[in-house]
Amino acid sequence: MPRLLLSDEHWLKLREILLHKNIYNKRDLQMTVEGMLYRMRTGCPWRDLPEAFGNWNKICKRFNAWSAAGKWLKVFKVLVSEPDMKWVFIDGSYAKAHQHSAGAASGNDKSGLIYCLLGGL
Repeated sequence: MPRLLLSDEHWLKLREILLHKNIYNKRDLQMTVEGMLYRMRTGCPWRDLPEAFGNWNKICKRFNAWSAAGKWLKVFKVLVSEPDMKWVFIDGSYAKAHQHSAGAASGNDKSGLIYCLLGGL
């Protein structure tokens, strides 16, 4: 069985969104969505989807149909409007500091942040 992406809690939330966007709750819906997410995460060809997800051709056709109908776009808009703030990451490229904030003017070649994290060693 391939590694799945969605926990039970996340699947229940996504399932409700999918049902509100006119995606029918068929018995294989979760594995179909997991197959789509697996393919997006790994970048593998549709034909190389593990058999545990089901028929690759059916998953590919559903993905294309949902995309053409704008259903995935609607799902993503809902997910963006109601973000799960449990996992928030800040990338340093967005919070740039001036060169003087790293101790460059003092002649100390250690970064101030790293110096503080190491306990002033």
